[in-house]
Amino acid sequence: MSAAAPRQADPDPRELVRDRVVVVTGASSGIGRATAIAFAAAGSHVVGAARRGHALSELQADLERLGATAMMVPTDVTDEGSVGRLVDRTVARFGRLDVLVSSAGAYVRTPLLELTTADLERSLQVNFYGAVRPALAALPHFLAQGRGHLVFVSSLISRKGLPYESPYAVAKWALTGFADVARQELRPHGIAVTTVMPGRVATAFIEGVRFHPISKPIPPSDVAEAIVRAVRRRQAEVMLPRRASAIHYAAAVSPRLADWGVRRFRLEGWLETGEAPGRAGPLPAGATLEDPEP
Repeated sequence: MSAAAPRQADPDPRELVRDRVVVVTGASSGIGRATAIAFAAAGSHVVGAARRGHALSELQADLERLGATAMMVPTDVTDEGSVGRLVDRTVARFGRLDVLVSSAGAYVRTPLLELTTADLERSLQVNFYGAVRPALAALPHFLAQGRGHLVFVSSLISRKGLPYESPYAVAKWALTGFADVARQELRPHGIAVTTVMPGRVATAFIEGVRFHPISKPIPPSDVAEAIVRAVRRRQAEVMLPRRASAIHYAAAVSPRLADWGVRRFRLEGWLETGEAPGRAGPLPAGATLEDPEP
């Protein structure tokens, strides 16, 4: 009997990001910007995509100060042509695309009794389709290379809904479900898929809103570091911070227990006046900032 071929050593995790070409959508601020900086610091070539050209220019300067090779591409993730140009320009410049981080999004929040289908459509257009469009555009290149990594920035709200956030929750639940299917279908092609589900993140979305310590917002850099680590480890799912993920496990055991936890700790947050942050709060319905997480 012939001896079995020796098992190849696992690649150095650093090599999964160093000199890799990484596209980050929503890169003008918040989680997206922090993620672009984190990959640049890890030695990646970074392509930043967002609508705000001036913010992208500032990001490029910051990345170049880190010694990174960077390119900025003004992009509207709600427009298929714009997304296609992003991918085409990336491949034309670098010859390949290794990692795509779908991080663009809009926080659409509306009390259920005031909800319209337009609120749902607005949220889905950016938070779901705006994440899926870049992924579908990247897939032909990943398949041709025989490898690639898709990272979808979803939210813990995709595991447990919160009051007043049904438009946002609908889109994030859809995105988490899509990523779960994509991870299984794409694995035989050498393509990894990671779903990142943060709790509250300290971005412009939640300015003026207070939270219980159990739901204390984390800095965008924490999410960015988790994304880079997930690519290195090829993790399937990441929930953070650990204290916030407790609501997911509570919901899995007992939805009513999780509902009680939401009420007990007022996880939807409250204004300085003590009122719940509904449509009339400091984050008006239809707000369309480019960071994905509230």
